[in-house]
Amino acid sequence: MLLALSLTGALFTSVGSWAEESATVQTPVATSTVASFQPASVEFGLGETAVSATDIQSVVDYAKANPDAKFKLSGYVDSTGDAETNKKIAKDRAENVKAALVAAGVADANIELQKPDDIVAGDENSSRKVEITLADDTSAPIAATSDEAATAEAAPAEEAKAPLDKADTMLIFVSTALVLFMTLPGLALFYAGMVRRKNVLSTMMYSFGSAAVVSVVWVIIGYSIAYGEGNAFMGDFSKIMLAGISSDTVDGIPEIIDVIFQMTFAIITVAIISGSVAERMKFSAFLIFSALWVVLVYAPICHWVWGGGWLGSDGALDFAGGTVVHINSGVAGLVAAYMIGKRMGLGKESMAPHNLTLTLVGASILWVGWFGFNGGSAYAADGTAGMALVVTQVAAAAAALSWLAAERIVRGKGSALGAASGAIAGLVVITPAAGFVTVGGGLVMGLIGGVVCFWAVTGLKRLLKADDALDAFGLHGIGGIVGALLTAVFASEFIMGSDAPASVMTQLWIQIKGVVATIVYSGVLTFIILKVIDLVVGIRAEVDDERMGLDLSQHGERVE
Repeated sequence: MLLALSLTGALFTSVGSWAEESATVQTPVATSTVASFQPASVEFGLGETAVSATDIQSVVDYAKANPDAKFKLSGYVDSTGDAETNKKIAKDRAENVKAALVAAGVADANIELQKPDDIVAGDENSSRKVEITLADDTSAPIAATSDEAATAEAAPAEEAKAPLDKADTMLIFVSTALVLFMTLPGLALFYAGMVRRKNVLSTMMYSFGSAAVVSVVWVIIGYSIAYGEGNAFMGDFSKIMLAGISSDTVDGIPEIIDVIFQMTFAIITVAIISGSVAERMKFSAFLIFSALWVVLVYAPICHWVWGGGWLGSDGALDFAGGTVVHINSGVAGLVAAYMIGKRMGLGKESMAPHNLTLTLVGASILWVGWFGFNGGSAYAADGTAGMALVVTQVAAAAAALSWLAAERIVRGKGSALGAASGAIAGLVVITPAAGFVTVGGGLVMGLIGGVVCFWAVTGLKRLLKADDALDAFGLHGIGGIVGALLTAVFASEFIMGSDAPASVMTQLWIQIKGVVATIVYSGVLTFIILKVIDLVVGIRAEVDDERMGLDLSQHGERVE
């Protein structure tokens, strides 16, 4: 009922938004022809980023008279704080100037941002400015005639679209398919092979159900909360039902494609949680949980890190989802395992995997799909994406080997399940760092991740006394934490250039804050959501249903 009311409200809000947008018409502003361009400077007070319309009027006038002119915005540093703070302020100022120019009618495609050469603190007022020059000072465009200026002025704003980057767009196309393939059928098979035969279909249906529910909720409200303007903690409702999102490009890639790319991240995050409650959670309860959790937990944390929220602004490094996806889902899974209780017969009956072939096939699909997960997060078909692919492969391989070595030392043999789990551990650990570390860093992170996650699903699991059935917390929660912290250690200036952390300890503290905030928020909200669902419909299957198996009791089918 709560979900229905939320979705109904979202739809009415969306309709209102559409009506408001349709009623808004901008009135063209007359402008005179400008024959030559004089570089302009937008001055700011200490720590300020707001832009005055009068500061950019001469540039706007020139752009209207010369619609093909291209401008370069060069941000300078500030004396507000440390180097990282100053660099961020400079970037914010340049982006605000760009936004003001676009709002005034200058084509987005005709504006480029240039990073400042230095990032040290500035001491003079002259350093707190954004300079606007022609992108090519040696070939300034010839001024348009009055008729040409009027024609350009009357042209619809929609025609001034950013150019499509076909290579980058195709990267996101392919990556979207790969990440969805990680869940359907990758994760579904990986989990299905590890449960008893009577629960195979129900385990796969958790992944299938999460894909269905999250897809709908994401376009209705999830994307808006994650990537709407909002504040430091969550986005606003301006993009409900994808209001205002079209095929127009943002940095060369249509935003509508990014919507579904990010949707696949949300889908697999929810599906991962199902591993902790396998063989005992009601399917209906899981669907309700999926809808509420993606809105109340996943989307806000996504906004914190990637949507302009406080963690990203603070400088937290999370290239592809170590915090947003893995720590988040792992912690939620652990809380869910505690709340739903242990499987009936655990410790008395055999809980051995019924078909490790399925698990190995699923792990293989996950491994391949992870190239879209990490490579696509570069958002550009360039060297960063290439390096992300290489370190992803190396980390997965290294973790599989270190897990097998640890398993052989402890148990005398390396198992197929151990190899699959080790590879997944390495993939999780490298996720937050894939675009920030060298091959050597990825290798070491993989080796460490394999051993730590092996301990997490054996020793730590016994200490916690939680029936995390398929080790969602041990692999994703602990792996994500290890990866997030090691990212601060191995982030390389060779890869990141001037964006590399100035201090390992400073960056490590930022990463720790992100890890702790995610653990607390995800844990508390997951508990509340499950508690409410349990009070309304119940979260655990009946004793007889669990004994029979969830395939028959929940779905009326079974695997012969």
